[in-house]
Amino acid sequence: MNIHFIAIGGAAMHNLAIALHKKGYKITGSDDEIFDPSKSRLDKYGLLPEQFGWFPEKITKDIDAVILGMHAKPDNPELKKAQELGLNIYSYPEYLYRESRRQKRVVVAGSHGKTTITSMILHVLAAQNKPVNFMVGSQLKGFETMVKLDDQLDTIILEGDEYLSSPIDPRPKFLWYRPHLTVISGIAWDHMNKFPDKQDYIYQFEKYIETIEPNGTLIYNEEDPILKDLVNHQHSNLKIISYKTPAYEKSGNQFFILDENRKIPMQILGAHNMQNTEAARQICNQLGVSKEAFFQAMQSFKGADKRLEKLAENKQSVIFKDFAHAPSKVGASVSAVKESYPNKKLIAVLELHTYSSLNRKFLPEYKNKLNAADEAIVFYSPKAVALKGLDPIPPALIAKEFNHPNLKVFTDPEKLHSHLYEMDLKNAALLLMSSGNYGGLDLNKIKGKINL
Repeated sequence: MNIHFIAIGGAAMHNLAIALHKKGYKITGSDDEIFDPSKSRLDKYGLLPEQFGWFPEKITKDIDAVILGMHAKPDNPELKKAQELGLNIYSYPEYLYRESRRQKRVVVAGSHGKTTITSMILHVLAAQNKPVNFMVGSQLKGFETMVKLDDQLDTIILEGDEYLSSPIDPRPKFLWYRPHLTVISGIAWDHMNKFPDKQDYIYQFEKYIETIEPNGTLIYNEEDPILKDLVNHQHSNLKIISYKTPAYEKSGNQFFILDENRKIPMQILGAHNMQNTEAARQICNQLGVSKEAFFQAMQSFKGADKRLEKLAENKQSVIFKDFAHAPSKVGASVSAVKESYPNKKLIAVLELHTYSSLNRKFLPEYKNKLNAADEAIVFYSPKAVALKGLDPIPPALIAKEFNHPNLKVFTDPEKLHSHLYEMDLKNAALLLMSSGNYGGLDLNKIKGKINL
């Protein structure tokens, strides 16, 4: 198979390229810019393009398949050439389905917790020496890449993203996977740029449930009212299993799941992660992993990359970095840190970075999401708002919509950086939440404040 990747440098795309290379496929690719870690990984396998840019002459009739990444535009010159030649053009999820169509497909879906739950499942299966294929949205500790495709294995674990498939395919990615077994962690409106109406966003999950293979299994979070209502209106031949947050307790900064007469020590924090653990347990149970084996393996799980990642800690202070940006994720992360460190001053710093978070109509979704924090800071760039073609946002509107009694709003990155560098972190828990970088914040300088 000769396969060409348009936008090979993407976080997901380069992992798929490497996985197919390992299968013996001939891989080529293009991109207009590639950064690490994608750049180093592609270079390691001889897949890094010699030149950055788009080169239609790379597209020939000898190519069996073209895989199109989201970074490319609909008028991409290589895409146009592939269309002119009538080549087979696939989105990332469509090709994943093609590779796994003869395997048992296990999909983790939901507005939040997908990466963490998928990571938990893979961690437990690895501990049980149960090899599976997989695709997960974050780099996992102990795994070289985020995608594995081995024809000798009969099961694949897929993180089911509801975002669009490609620049020319507006369907959500998870509609391609047709799972035999799936878990849905919850539904909270996101991706307003593609789903401007909340009901339309919810409808994508309704369509997703309809794609489950006949006689398949749906596991869902019964504590989510939107999801519960959606599942209750299903009239299908699915096996349906509900789950909820398990009983747990906390001692110091450590959480313990209570199971019958046992207290299972966990290395992850917060009620939301306890709930994620139960979702993973239910999936693993369907894959033949006993409760005892599951909890034994989970005691060494330290969390998914960039999800409540502990940057630094001493006897008085602790600093976390988190990928949270959507309202439901922000609320869960803030609550988790406060629950874990109730006697410390919690300082929550959120960067509004995505199209949805910078949209006036979406801001009300953040109401009270930072309220578990003693001090709250919101940073956003008016320039980023303008570049996304959105209406300007006055700081006063941020303060109003977040409804936090002690909220500071920054629009100048330098002023934000100075404020954070000078902040007193004595007896404090600092939580940094963003899918961006706060306009170039020096995390090492922040860590150094408590590593002195």
